[in-house]
Amino acid sequence: MLASILSLGLLGIEGFVVTTEVNLAPGMPAFDVVGLPDAAVKESRERVRAALRNCGHAFPNGRLIVNLAPADQKKEGPAFDLPIALGVLACAGEIDPQALSETAVLGELSLDGAVRGVRGALPMVISALEAGVKRVMLPEANANEVRCVEGIEILGVRHLQEAVGHFSGQSPIAPIEPVKYAELLSRREHSVDFCHVRGQRSAKRALEIAAAGGHNVLMIGPPGSGKTLMARCLPTILPDMTFQEALEVTRIHSVAGCVPETGLLTERPFRSPHHTASHAALVGGGANALPGEISKAHNGV
Repeated sequence: MLASILSLGLLGIEGFVVTTEVNLAPGMPAFDVVGLPDAAVKESRERVRAALRNCGHAFPNGRLIVNLAPADQKKEGPAFDLPIALGVLACAGEIDPQALSETAVLGELSLDGAVRGVRGALPMVISALEAGVKRVMLPEANANEVRCVEGIEILGVRHLQEAVGHFSGQSPIAPIEPVKYAELLSRREHSVDFCHVRGQRSAKRALEIAAAGGHNVLMIGPPGSGKTLMARCLPTILPDMTFQEALEVTRIHSVAGCVPETGLLTERPFRSPHHTASHAALVGGGANALPGEISKAHNGV
């Protein structure tokens, strides 16, 4: 039996749609994942097997093959755990395969079936919207991050059983109420503010000119004279980010795995790398390339 379910992958700071195909055939018991999976995706076999059994589902006997299409695009991360588990249950006859259509699913599974958050939820949801996907099911931990995206239904899920109940029709999950960007701006609170700085007239004047013209600033002075405080306050006198700018910034921070619990970033980022930071930490990179401090400061300081 063959079941197909949409999922989402991550390439840099862009997402792409992945079709998760699960086939159950007679033969010696086996569980293989193909389609250029990395180590984290291959390990999903053990997480899925344990999660299904710990949630009371019988793991099907036979040869299971999971194909992540397109097969020539590398797949990274544990976000494919939940769609693979749902595909296995569809092959076992516990879920109608037709119910899995038109919904993209992503999420990491723990061994007890809990759904954990993943990196890059925002760019993946945006890619699903651009591809014409009607709804996305993702971990509830990522819900705040994507609730400002309009034109697509967002379903937050905390446990594998909730996802099974939704697709089986027993307990449908209500879509998350979207939030307007203007509402998030009105609720924003700055931890520091430029108006809190007393004195330092010359330095404040220089920062105001830099903020108005987008210039660089070099501050020289003894420790404790207020250089770091004034630099940290600089984003509070910059114009508010537009919605598109906020999406760009949050997309980068989402891939880096440092999105705050509040979700969409509404305050311009401020980054303060240590003077001993490596080249890779500043510009990004590594075995699995991640954004560096320069990218994290996009549209900010």
